Amino acid sequence: MVEISASMVKELREKSGAAMMDCKKALVEAAGDFEKAFEWLRQKGVAVASKKSSRVASEGLVVGQVSSDGKTGVLIEVNCETDFVARNEEFVNLAKSIGELALKNKPADVEALLNVKTEAGTLTNTLSEAVAKTGENVVVRRYALLDLGSKNGIVGLYVHALGGKMGALIELVANKPVDQEKLAPFVREIAMHVVSAKPQYVTREEISADVVENERRIESGKADLADKKPEIREKIVTGRVDKIFAERCLIEQPFVKEPTTTVGKIVSQKGAEAGVELHPDKFVLFILGETPAETNGAG
Repeated sequence: MVEISASMVKELREKSGAAMMDCKKALVEAAGDFEKAFEWLRQKGVAVASKKSSRVASEGLVVGQVSSDGKTGVLIEVNCETDFVARNEEFVNLAKSIGELALKNKPADVEALLNVKTEAGTLTNTLSEAVAKTGENVVVRRYALLDLGSKNGIVGLYVHALGGKMGALIELVANKPVDQEKLAPFVREIAMHVVSAKPQYVTREEISADVVENERRIESGKADLADKKPEIREKIVTGRVDKIFAERCLIEQPFVKEPTTTVGKIVSQKGAEAGVELHPDKFVLFILGETPAETNGAG
């Protein structure tokens, strides 16, 4: 029999949101296999399907910047060790300056961002100075760039006002040049929707067959379907899986400001009003301290 350690139970609890006893039972049932234990919890209805992988104990800020022409945006998570430092004016200003640095230089990744030149030498040197001042470790944990380049469209940014703990970038692509000033407030609302509704994909076309099959297998294994006839079970499973992905795909979600319509429809409507064909192409969502999702639609 596989020994189930306290750390295994704790990790499964962080990922699933289920109770400690349920997590231990799931690990026993799965002979210590973490992923099978997570699926067992989902089949029993005690795990949250969209719960992200384990969170890390970190403080800091999510910050972003969008260029004046609305065609480029950056999103960055800067971490420190305590909320006290995260709310410090110097740390806030440092995080904002990193956003400005990223927008100006458009580095490819975090490593390239750390090597961007600053008054201290590089951003790495600037962070070292911040560590010396605060007495805490200060790191750029992750960074994303959305750049329309030669494409028509607009990039929107929203960072949650309460403490800068969540932020999103969204890229709307158009078939011809857009009026940036006119569409800027709307695209910010779509970014706000991403923060609120936390989609995982833009459209269903992004969802792999393996992910669909996995959801079908989980739903098929739920206890309330055990006594159903195969054809009835199949119909119920199909309906449940369809509902799951409607909740996870940006364009199918009810728009937070107008729940009677979907994001896809409101984007098309606003595009028509502006005289362009408009559709969401990519988005990035950062939640402070959370393990990055696989793509967040920005693959």
